[in-house]
Amino acid sequence: MSQAGTATAANEDLEQRHREAESRITSFSYAKPDGVTAGKGFIALSRTDIVKGVVQVVKKHGGENNLHYHTRMDTFWMVLKGRVRFYTVGDKVLGEFGPHEGIVTPRYCRYWFENIGDDDLELLQVAAYADGAKDGGRTNVEALRFVPGTENEFNLTKPVKADA
Repeated sequence: MSQAGTATAANEDLEQRHREAESRITSFSYAKPDGVTAGKGFIALSRTDIVKGVVQVVKKHGGENNLHYHTRMDTFWMVLKGRVRFYTVGDKVLGEFGPHEGIVTPRYCRYWFENIGDDDLELLQVAAYADGAKDGGRTNVEALRFVPGTENEFNLTKPVKADA
């Protein structure tokens, strides 16, 4: 194939990639659902093959998680409402955060967090996945304090679409 033919094929391939990616654009909105009484809630915002956005709603004394790490994802955390304290090994404090503050936990970083405010904690979680990962590779270091899939969990797994 000539250089011109190769360039044309590359441009067509790139155009195909653009169109495919643009067909997967999603928008979302978030409002805390009414009536969340479980210890922890997960509200899915959006997901692609390499990134997901979720808001976790964590009740005081009921939604705390355990020391764990992820082998296939880095996570960006930002407080939308309330206050959170993140810990690492030996309950060493990584930081306390209020609205519009947060932390990034890289893969293999051992951590846990708890709601330290007086109200529900609303925590934005944006996870970036390793290439080809189907999940985050969560590995528990300590026993679970909060057990997913029980009556203590509220889970809205369908992404919330923004009004068009």
